[in-house]
Amino acid sequence: MDLAAFRAMARLLPHAVVVCTASGRLLAVNPATRRTVDTLVTGADLLDLVLDADEVAQRLRQWLRSGSPLPGVMTVRDGEGRPVRLRCHGARATWWRGPEPAVQLQLARLDVSDRFVALSQRVSLMNQQMAYRRAIAEQRDRLLRAETQARARMQRLYRLTAALAASADLTDVCEAVRKSAPQALDAAGVTLELHPRRIVPSLAPTDTLPVTTDAWTDLDRLPGAAAAEPLPETARRVPLEAEGVLLGSLVVRYAPGSEPDLDHTTAIAQQIAQAVRRAGLFEHEHGLAVRLQRSLLPRLPDVAGLDIASGYAPGTHMVDVGGDWYDVHLLDADTVGFTIGDVAGHGIAQATAMAQINTVLRSISRRHSDHLPTVMAELNDFLGTYHEGLMATACYATYHRSTRTLRYTRAGHPPPLLVHNDGTTEYLEAALAPPLGPVPFTRYPQVEITVPPGATLVFYTDGLIERRGECLDVGLDRLAGTAATTAGLDARGTCDLLLHEQPDSDMPDDRALLVVRFPHPPDPGS
Repeated sequence: MDLAAFRAMARLLPHAVVVCTASGRLLAVNPATRRTVDTLVTGADLLDLVLDADEVAQRLRQWLRSGSPLPGVMTVRDGEGRPVRLRCHGARATWWRGPEPAVQLQLARLDVSDRFVALSQRVSLMNQQMAYRRAIAEQRDRLLRAETQARARMQRLYRLTAALAASADLTDVCEAVRKSAPQALDAAGVTLELHPRRIVPSLAPTDTLPVTTDAWTDLDRLPGAAAAEPLPETARRVPLEAEGVLLGSLVVRYAPGSEPDLDHTTAIAQQIAQAVRRAGLFEHEHGLAVRLQRSLLPRLPDVAGLDIASGYAPGTHMVDVGGDWYDVHLLDADTVGFTIGDVAGHGIAQATAMAQINTVLRSISRRHSDHLPTVMAELNDFLGTYHEGLMATACYATYHRSTRTLRYTRAGHPPPLLVHNDGTTEYLEAALAPPLGPVPFTRYPQVEITVPPGATLVFYTDGLIERRGECLDVGLDRLAGTAATTAGLDARGTCDLLLHEQPDSDMPDDRALLVVRFPHPPDPGS
């Protein structure tokens, strides 16, 4: 076939068909070609008309080597210089017998009217949208995971913060760190290394330091080499410093392969250091308050024929001194006076009033030894005159050893507990009047009983029986039940049992106790 036969056959085709040499010279074009791009005419150089000549030249070489049509794309300038993109399929023109090999090309405009192009554009757009949505979904998942992890970390940090805030003494702080810090730090475990002598300032050389537990290590008792013992690669030692004082270190043990957040660890260590410092100051103030409170309480005299013991214990979280007191008065050779009371509240004013009441009561009881209403009336007048605004409860009793007669009166105070020799108990609930202080010119009644042989009389303050959210009758029944088990104990043993071995350890108020054990009945065989 020659060019004339090609032109005759291609004239009737609706799409553009051209024949060009390997160098790009157009040998023949059909009419549809000129309608597609007006610059594609016989004799024109294709490589001069395209924008991507190198790529088209490479395409021509590929088409020359092909026996079947291969697809391709080229951009040609039209008569006005505008680029026209063409989709083409080319192959070697095997029928051509000229001196230079030729390529036969079928051309079509690449525009929105081309169905293939439109479909390709839709597919491309759909792929872009799917990739965009996939990227957005992946980013959302990453953000969600990061938010979940941050929320979980904040929850763990909150639990540690709450535990530290609720801890009063050093032992509580160390236990809070041991239980909550590993989760807050994403660590396998933590250990506190502390200098207790820097944390809890000493009041005296004989002061005892907090007891070491598994939650912390006492650096003051370790040699220097042991304190600086190197750590494994998975552990970090972070200093604990507060107010310029190095309190010790926080040793954090991470899981193998984990990446510790050093800034997060340092922030938590600072929070723990503040809690340790606060606990140390609390224990120092607590010890000071207890020492002051005990110094205000009297030393009891020895009374022939009576076994007497006293005790005092501060409330669980007491820092201020309280107003609890007790005392024993030797009124004459036969008469002994017992008193116990509690100035409402805690603080210096209450402690001062308690000390003065104790001193004034000693003087009043000596002048009116056996007339209890007068003793209480003068005490009420003293408190209302010199400590206006304060209120106190009190119980005052006298005991005549020769007649075993006990007289008592109460100014708003809980009733004394009488424990019989056989273990039965009864509260002395009579002779009740308003508390001391707020009501002037109060008349105080007096009741007299005979104390059975071998009995024990228990005077106490309300801290021994009161519990948060509990009816007072429950506390009275609990005290009576415990006292019933004291058969065979002396006054000291009974006092220790009632003061420290109560079944409920949540004792918010301080407690004072005075136990008097009366003579046992004589042995008939003696």
